[in-house]
Amino acid sequence: MPASPSFRLIALFAAIIAVTPLAIDMYLPALPDIATGLQTNDQLVQQSLSIFLAFYAFGMLVFGPIADAIGRRPLAVFGLLGFTLSSILLSQVESASSLLAGRALQAFTGSAATVVVPGLIRQIYQEHTAKGMSYVSMMMMLAPLLAPAIGSMVLVVADWRMIFLVLAAYSSLILLIALPAFPKAALHAEQPRKKPEFFSAYQTVLSERQAQPLIAASMFASFSFFCFLTAVPFIYIGHFHADSSTFSLLFAANVLALIAANFINSRLVVRYGSVYLLQVAFGCAAVAATLLLAVSVVDAPLWAVVLAIVPLMASLGISATNADALILIRFPQLSGTATAVIGTLRFGAGALAGPLLALGGQTALLPFAVLMAIGVAGIGVSIWLSRQRRQSQLATSANAE
Repeated sequence: MPASPSFRLIALFAAIIAVTPLAIDMYLPALPDIATGLQTNDQLVQQSLSIFLAFYAFGMLVFGPIADAIGRRPLAVFGLLGFTLSSILLSQVESASSLLAGRALQAFTGSAATVVVPGLIRQIYQEHTAKGMSYVSMMMMLAPLLAPAIGSMVLVVADWRMIFLVLAAYSSLILLIALPAFPKAALHAEQPRKKPEFFSAYQTVLSERQAQPLIAASMFASFSFFCFLTAVPFIYIGHFHADSSTFSLLFAANVLALIAANFINSRLVVRYGSVYLLQVAFGCAAVAATLLLAVSVVDAPLWAVVLAIVPLMASLGISATNADALILIRFPQLSGTATAVIGTLRFGAGALAGPLLALGGQTALLPFAVLMAIGVAGIGVSIWLSRQRRQSQLATSANAE
């Protein structure tokens, strides 16, 4: 592995990726105020979150191959600058339609900055990509942990428009820090290479037989993760009648579990490898998902549900990190495209979580547990298929010799 990057550089990568969770979570406490201020209904304002996720996924599709073709530094600068300007525009909107348009632009430009980071991590850490991904994920998790609280504090001293100005200030600060740091970080990434065609780059990534089950594993892990994000407020508050303080503590416990899981993964992945840790994480997730199903069937108390969910989320975090790293390693010249595929399927799977959970009732515990178990089962099938294809490839190579 090349010389280890500085803590400052890893923190910069995490800060860039954190743009997305900050943009998603910081304005959530202000949704009722936004609806009142724009004289519209809550449902229309809530659509701004779906619009953000959709255009973020679309932006990754567009910018992934562009990052591979023109280099990562100019795209990161464009993304952070666009995110800053769109956040300023959002602070000035006067209607629900302009809010939705502003969120679409914010997500689209923000995706240009975040799509370059996994490729930079792969270039720096090479075969130990999972270690770098773990470090960045561990730091980035502070964003969803702190974002709702930051949004709430802003509302104490100002109105909801200030939240978007805070986001603009954050992204502009990161841009100023990134400008002198990125030439060193992008050294390997900016080496001359054949520029891939847009659609052929996607065809190359999606047709790679060894990568296909890993992409599926990442997608299923993300599906379960978004099921948790979508359902847990209704489960904890609606089903168990937890107050806002209790909910915040329980949500923080899951975020801290994800941070701890990524720290452990960063310590172990160099010794044991991503393939082995992906399998171990699936085993732990399967046990936790089975426990969650059991406590849901008997309608156990809140503490029992939490004891099942916390290790499940930690296991899903390790699964996603190692699956993503294994995918990126397979595409040294197309890491931007591979990141776009991962991100698009991740947010696409997340978009399915809400409608599927609604079929079983938003506060119903058992449908939530079933969907979490389905996601974990999907990871297991994907790992099995990956192992089968790897063994088949080894057998073919042995016969050829």
